[in-house]
Amino acid sequence: MLVVFMQISIGAIFISNFVLSRFLGLCPFFGVSKKLSTALGMGLSVTFVMVGSTLFAYPFNEFILKPMIIDPETQMRIGGGITTNGMEYFQTISFVLIIAAFTQVVEMMLKKFSPMLYESLGVFLPLMATNCAILGVALLNVQVNQFTGEIFQFHGAIVHSFMSGVGFTLAIVLMAGIRERLEFANVPKALEGLPISLIAAGLMAIAFLGFTGMSIGG
Repeated sequence: MLVVFMQISIGAIFISNFVLSRFLGLCPFFGVSKKLSTALGMGLSVTFVMVGSTLFAYPFNEFILKPMIIDPETQMRIGGGITTNGMEYFQTISFVLIIAAFTQVVEMMLKKFSPMLYESLGVFLPLMATNCAILGVALLNVQVNQFTGEIFQFHGAIVHSFMSGVGFTLAIVLMAGIRERLEFANVPKALEGLPISLIAAGLMAIAFLGFTGMSIGG
C-alpha cells in the first residue's frame, strides 16, 4: 500500500505534473504567479478544491453514474474495457457541477477569513470552477492509474488529488519565484512580460521531464 501511495505521489507531483507535463491549468499558472503570496494562495485553494471535489465526485461516479453509463445488456469486458451506452458525457457535466460548488465554498471562505488574498486572486478565483486541471484530476480518478496499472480505489483517488494539488502548488510557487527575480533582471525589451515567462515555464517543463525515468517498484 505504501509503495502504491509513493507511486501515485511521485507521479502526480513530478512525472505527470498537471502544469508542466499535462499542460492543464495554465491560465492561473501564468495569471497568478507574479507574487509568491498569491501563487501559494492559489495553489492551496486548487488543492482544497481538488480533494474536496474528489470526496464527492468519486462515490457519485461509483454509485450513480456507473450504473447509468455501463450498458446492462452488454456488460462484458472486451479488450480490457467495458462497453457503455454512450452516456459518458454525464461524468463531465456532473464533475463540473461538483467542482463549481466547491469553488463557491472556497470563494466564500476566503472572502470572509482572508479578504486580502481574495482581492489579490481576483477573477482567477471563480475561474477555478472551469480549471481544466481540477476537472482533469476528477476524470483521471475514475480511470486506470498509469503508474500502477489498476483502477483508482477511493483512498488512492484522494491521495492522487492531494498530490496533484501539491504538484500544481509546487509549479506555480517556483514560477512566482522566478518571475519575482525576473523583475530585477536585465531582460531584452522584446522578451519582457509573458514571453520570458513562457521561456521560463518551458525550461521548468524540461527540468521536470528528467523525472520521467524514475521508477518505484512494487
